[in-house]
Amino acid sequence: MSSSTVVSFAGGDVSGSSTVARVESTSAGTVVVVDATPFHPVDHTWPDQPGDSGEIAFEGSAVRVTEALMVAVSDEGEFAVGSDIPAKRGAEGWTWLVGHPLEGETPSWLVEGARVELSVDSSRRAGLSRGHTACHLASLALDLALADLWRKDPGEDALGAPNFEGKANQSSRIHADGAVDEYRLGKSLRRAGFDTETFAATLAEREASINARLADWVASGASSRVVTEGPTIVDSRSWHCELPEGTAEILCGGTHVASLAEFVSISVTLDLTDPQLLVMTTRAVPAS
Repeated sequence: MSSSTVVSFAGGDVSGSSTVARVESTSAGTVVVVDATPFHPVDHTWPDQPGDSGEIAFEGSAVRVTEALMVAVSDEGEFAVGSDIPAKRGAEGWTWLVGHPLEGETPSWLVEGARVELSVDSSRRAGLSRGHTACHLASLALDLALADLWRKDPGEDALGAPNFEGKANQSSRIHADGAVDEYRLGKSLRRAGFDTETFAATLAEREASINARLADWVASGASSRVVTEGPTIVDSRSWHCELPEGTAEILCGGTHVASLAEFVSISVTLDLTDPQLLVMTTRAVPAS
């Protein structure tokens, strides 16, 4: 196999037909690779959005896919799965694939060359897409709410605001209809010109500012989409959202809603229990 997996999740696909390219036994169980897939895999280098789950079916029989993940095959033939991959996605010397780990026994029909049907758990995907869009919106609103706290220029975010997100974020975990982001408020951030003391003293006001901005954005019903530079898992993808302040464009490998009209509300809570660590919890309420 010399070509990367073709993916269709960026356009919102949750089903498709494909040909089985490999069936491998690994420490994580059986992992199936197909030529093209609608499954979004968890990224091994920045695992913010979980991978899709669902089914692979053939002539009325089906087997469950637990959570799609990245697979890489080295030019020497090493088959590496998920967190065992020793290179960043897209690195030279590797072919980049989407792996579909199976639950339970591998059915006899699941062999190389078989033509199969793939279906993603669409309800779970929708929840994760709302969570990911809400996560990006919350980070942009956070940057705007903290813009006056910088004494030096930290660079700009996707809306031209001082990029607190880019400077301080150390982890992001997306779940259905929400996310949890952690930001390090240590010496390096203070040296970069951020006023942590004023931030701590005005935390409630900052949270209120973020939530007011998020309410305005949800009310705008702005369009949201993923733009791709090519069809494979290693081609660059970015999230675009037509916000009232301008079009936000953020490099992103995940999935997103098609419109902010898919939300009733998005809100955050800010926690500074540890003065060195800001925890922002984002919650989305989906429209029915």
